[in-house]
Amino acid sequence: MGRELRISLVSETWPPEINGVAMTLSHLAGQLARRGHRLQLVRPLQPQEGGHDPAIMQTLRVRGMAIPGYPELRLGLPAGRLLRRAWRLQRPDVIYVATEGPLGWSAVRQAARLGIPVVSGFHTQFHHYSRYYRVGWLQPLVYRYLQSLHNRTACTLVPTETMRRQMSANIPAVEVLSRGIDTELFHPAKRSETLRREWGVGPADKVFLYVGRLAREKNIELALETFLTLRQGSPTARLVLVGHGPDYARLYARHEGIIFAGSHVGEKLACHYASADIFLFPSMSETFGNVVLEAMASGLGVVAFDEAAAGIHISHGNNGMLCPVGDGSVFLRHSKTLLANPPYLQTLRKQARRAMEGVSWERVGAEFERILRSQVENLEVRDESSERMAADFSR
Repeated sequence: MGRELRISLVSETWPPEINGVAMTLSHLAGQLARRGHRLQLVRPLQPQEGGHDPAIMQTLRVRGMAIPGYPELRLGLPAGRLLRRAWRLQRPDVIYVATEGPLGWSAVRQAARLGIPVVSGFHTQFHHYSRYYRVGWLQPLVYRYLQSLHNRTACTLVPTETMRRQMSANIPAVEVLSRGIDTELFHPAKRSETLRREWGVGPADKVFLYVGRLAREKNIELALETFLTLRQGSPTARLVLVGHGPDYARLYARHEGIIFAGSHVGEKLACHYASADIFLFPSMSETFGNVVLEAMASGLGVVAFDEAAAGIHISHGNNGMLCPVGDGSVFLRHSKTLLANPPYLQTLRKQARRAMEGVSWERVGAEFERILRSQVENLEVRDESSERMAADFSR
């Protein structure tokens, strides 16, 4: 087991904010707390503060500013003095920096001054987002910014082996920390005929689902185009979009007949998943894509590009449908295949659920603990070696 660790988690996002980073970090914190560690959370003050998380012993709230295009999220501002004072008063054994904004940089700098090991996480491919906002020329600059921060930490965690190989050329210490899924929450049994009637569908009608931000980098237009094409031959089919984002108003105004369900979490989100039939995931900018696991655990037929979570967990034609990255025509063809073959879709949905039954947050939490503890032990070994060298020199 090892001794209890004091761990500081630094992040610009945290529940009740709805995104993959907040969700992942919350699960990791819960796993660490269950293993007996003492956790401190450093984050910006949120517009709507959530309730107390029992996994967190102490929360340090710092100043922040709204992220352009995402007013519901905050960018943490530099907080060097606050962090230095807090960590001198109660020194963490190790720090985990989950986001690379100004707050993350403050944490890395102050940890270096205090000699505290830092592990960083690569949760979001911000450098890829620039191409979706017509500022692709910024991509190399953004990547160098991210690379500079991660090279100042003892270890960087990424969710896939593919990403580890890609990043290892420029960042020396990269390890894989995958993601888990709550298979009790996301379950086919959460299917609701009441909700389906609200959507205007009968028991045999097919519901397509998308869950995620409504934003350009999610390639949402491909899901819309795919559904609109398929609806020509299946007028009773429905498309439900769960989520919010900067493109919500534009899409809502343009697409009559599509169900914009807003953002949901917990049981309501699980109910929306299980009440659908086919999950369309057109994104090509994912670091991982937790929603793919949620959809599979809920027993949906998933159509996605062959990368990130889908590339890891989907066996094409067996428990989901994989498309060559960027090939919209194949995305449409696979979606049509599932819609046109109900028995095949049913078999694929059962296999998707079965594939998720062995994927747990407990396993991911144990690996996260191992990585953090290894950095603490490495520091202790270096300190002992330095003490021995000093003693030998003084003789």
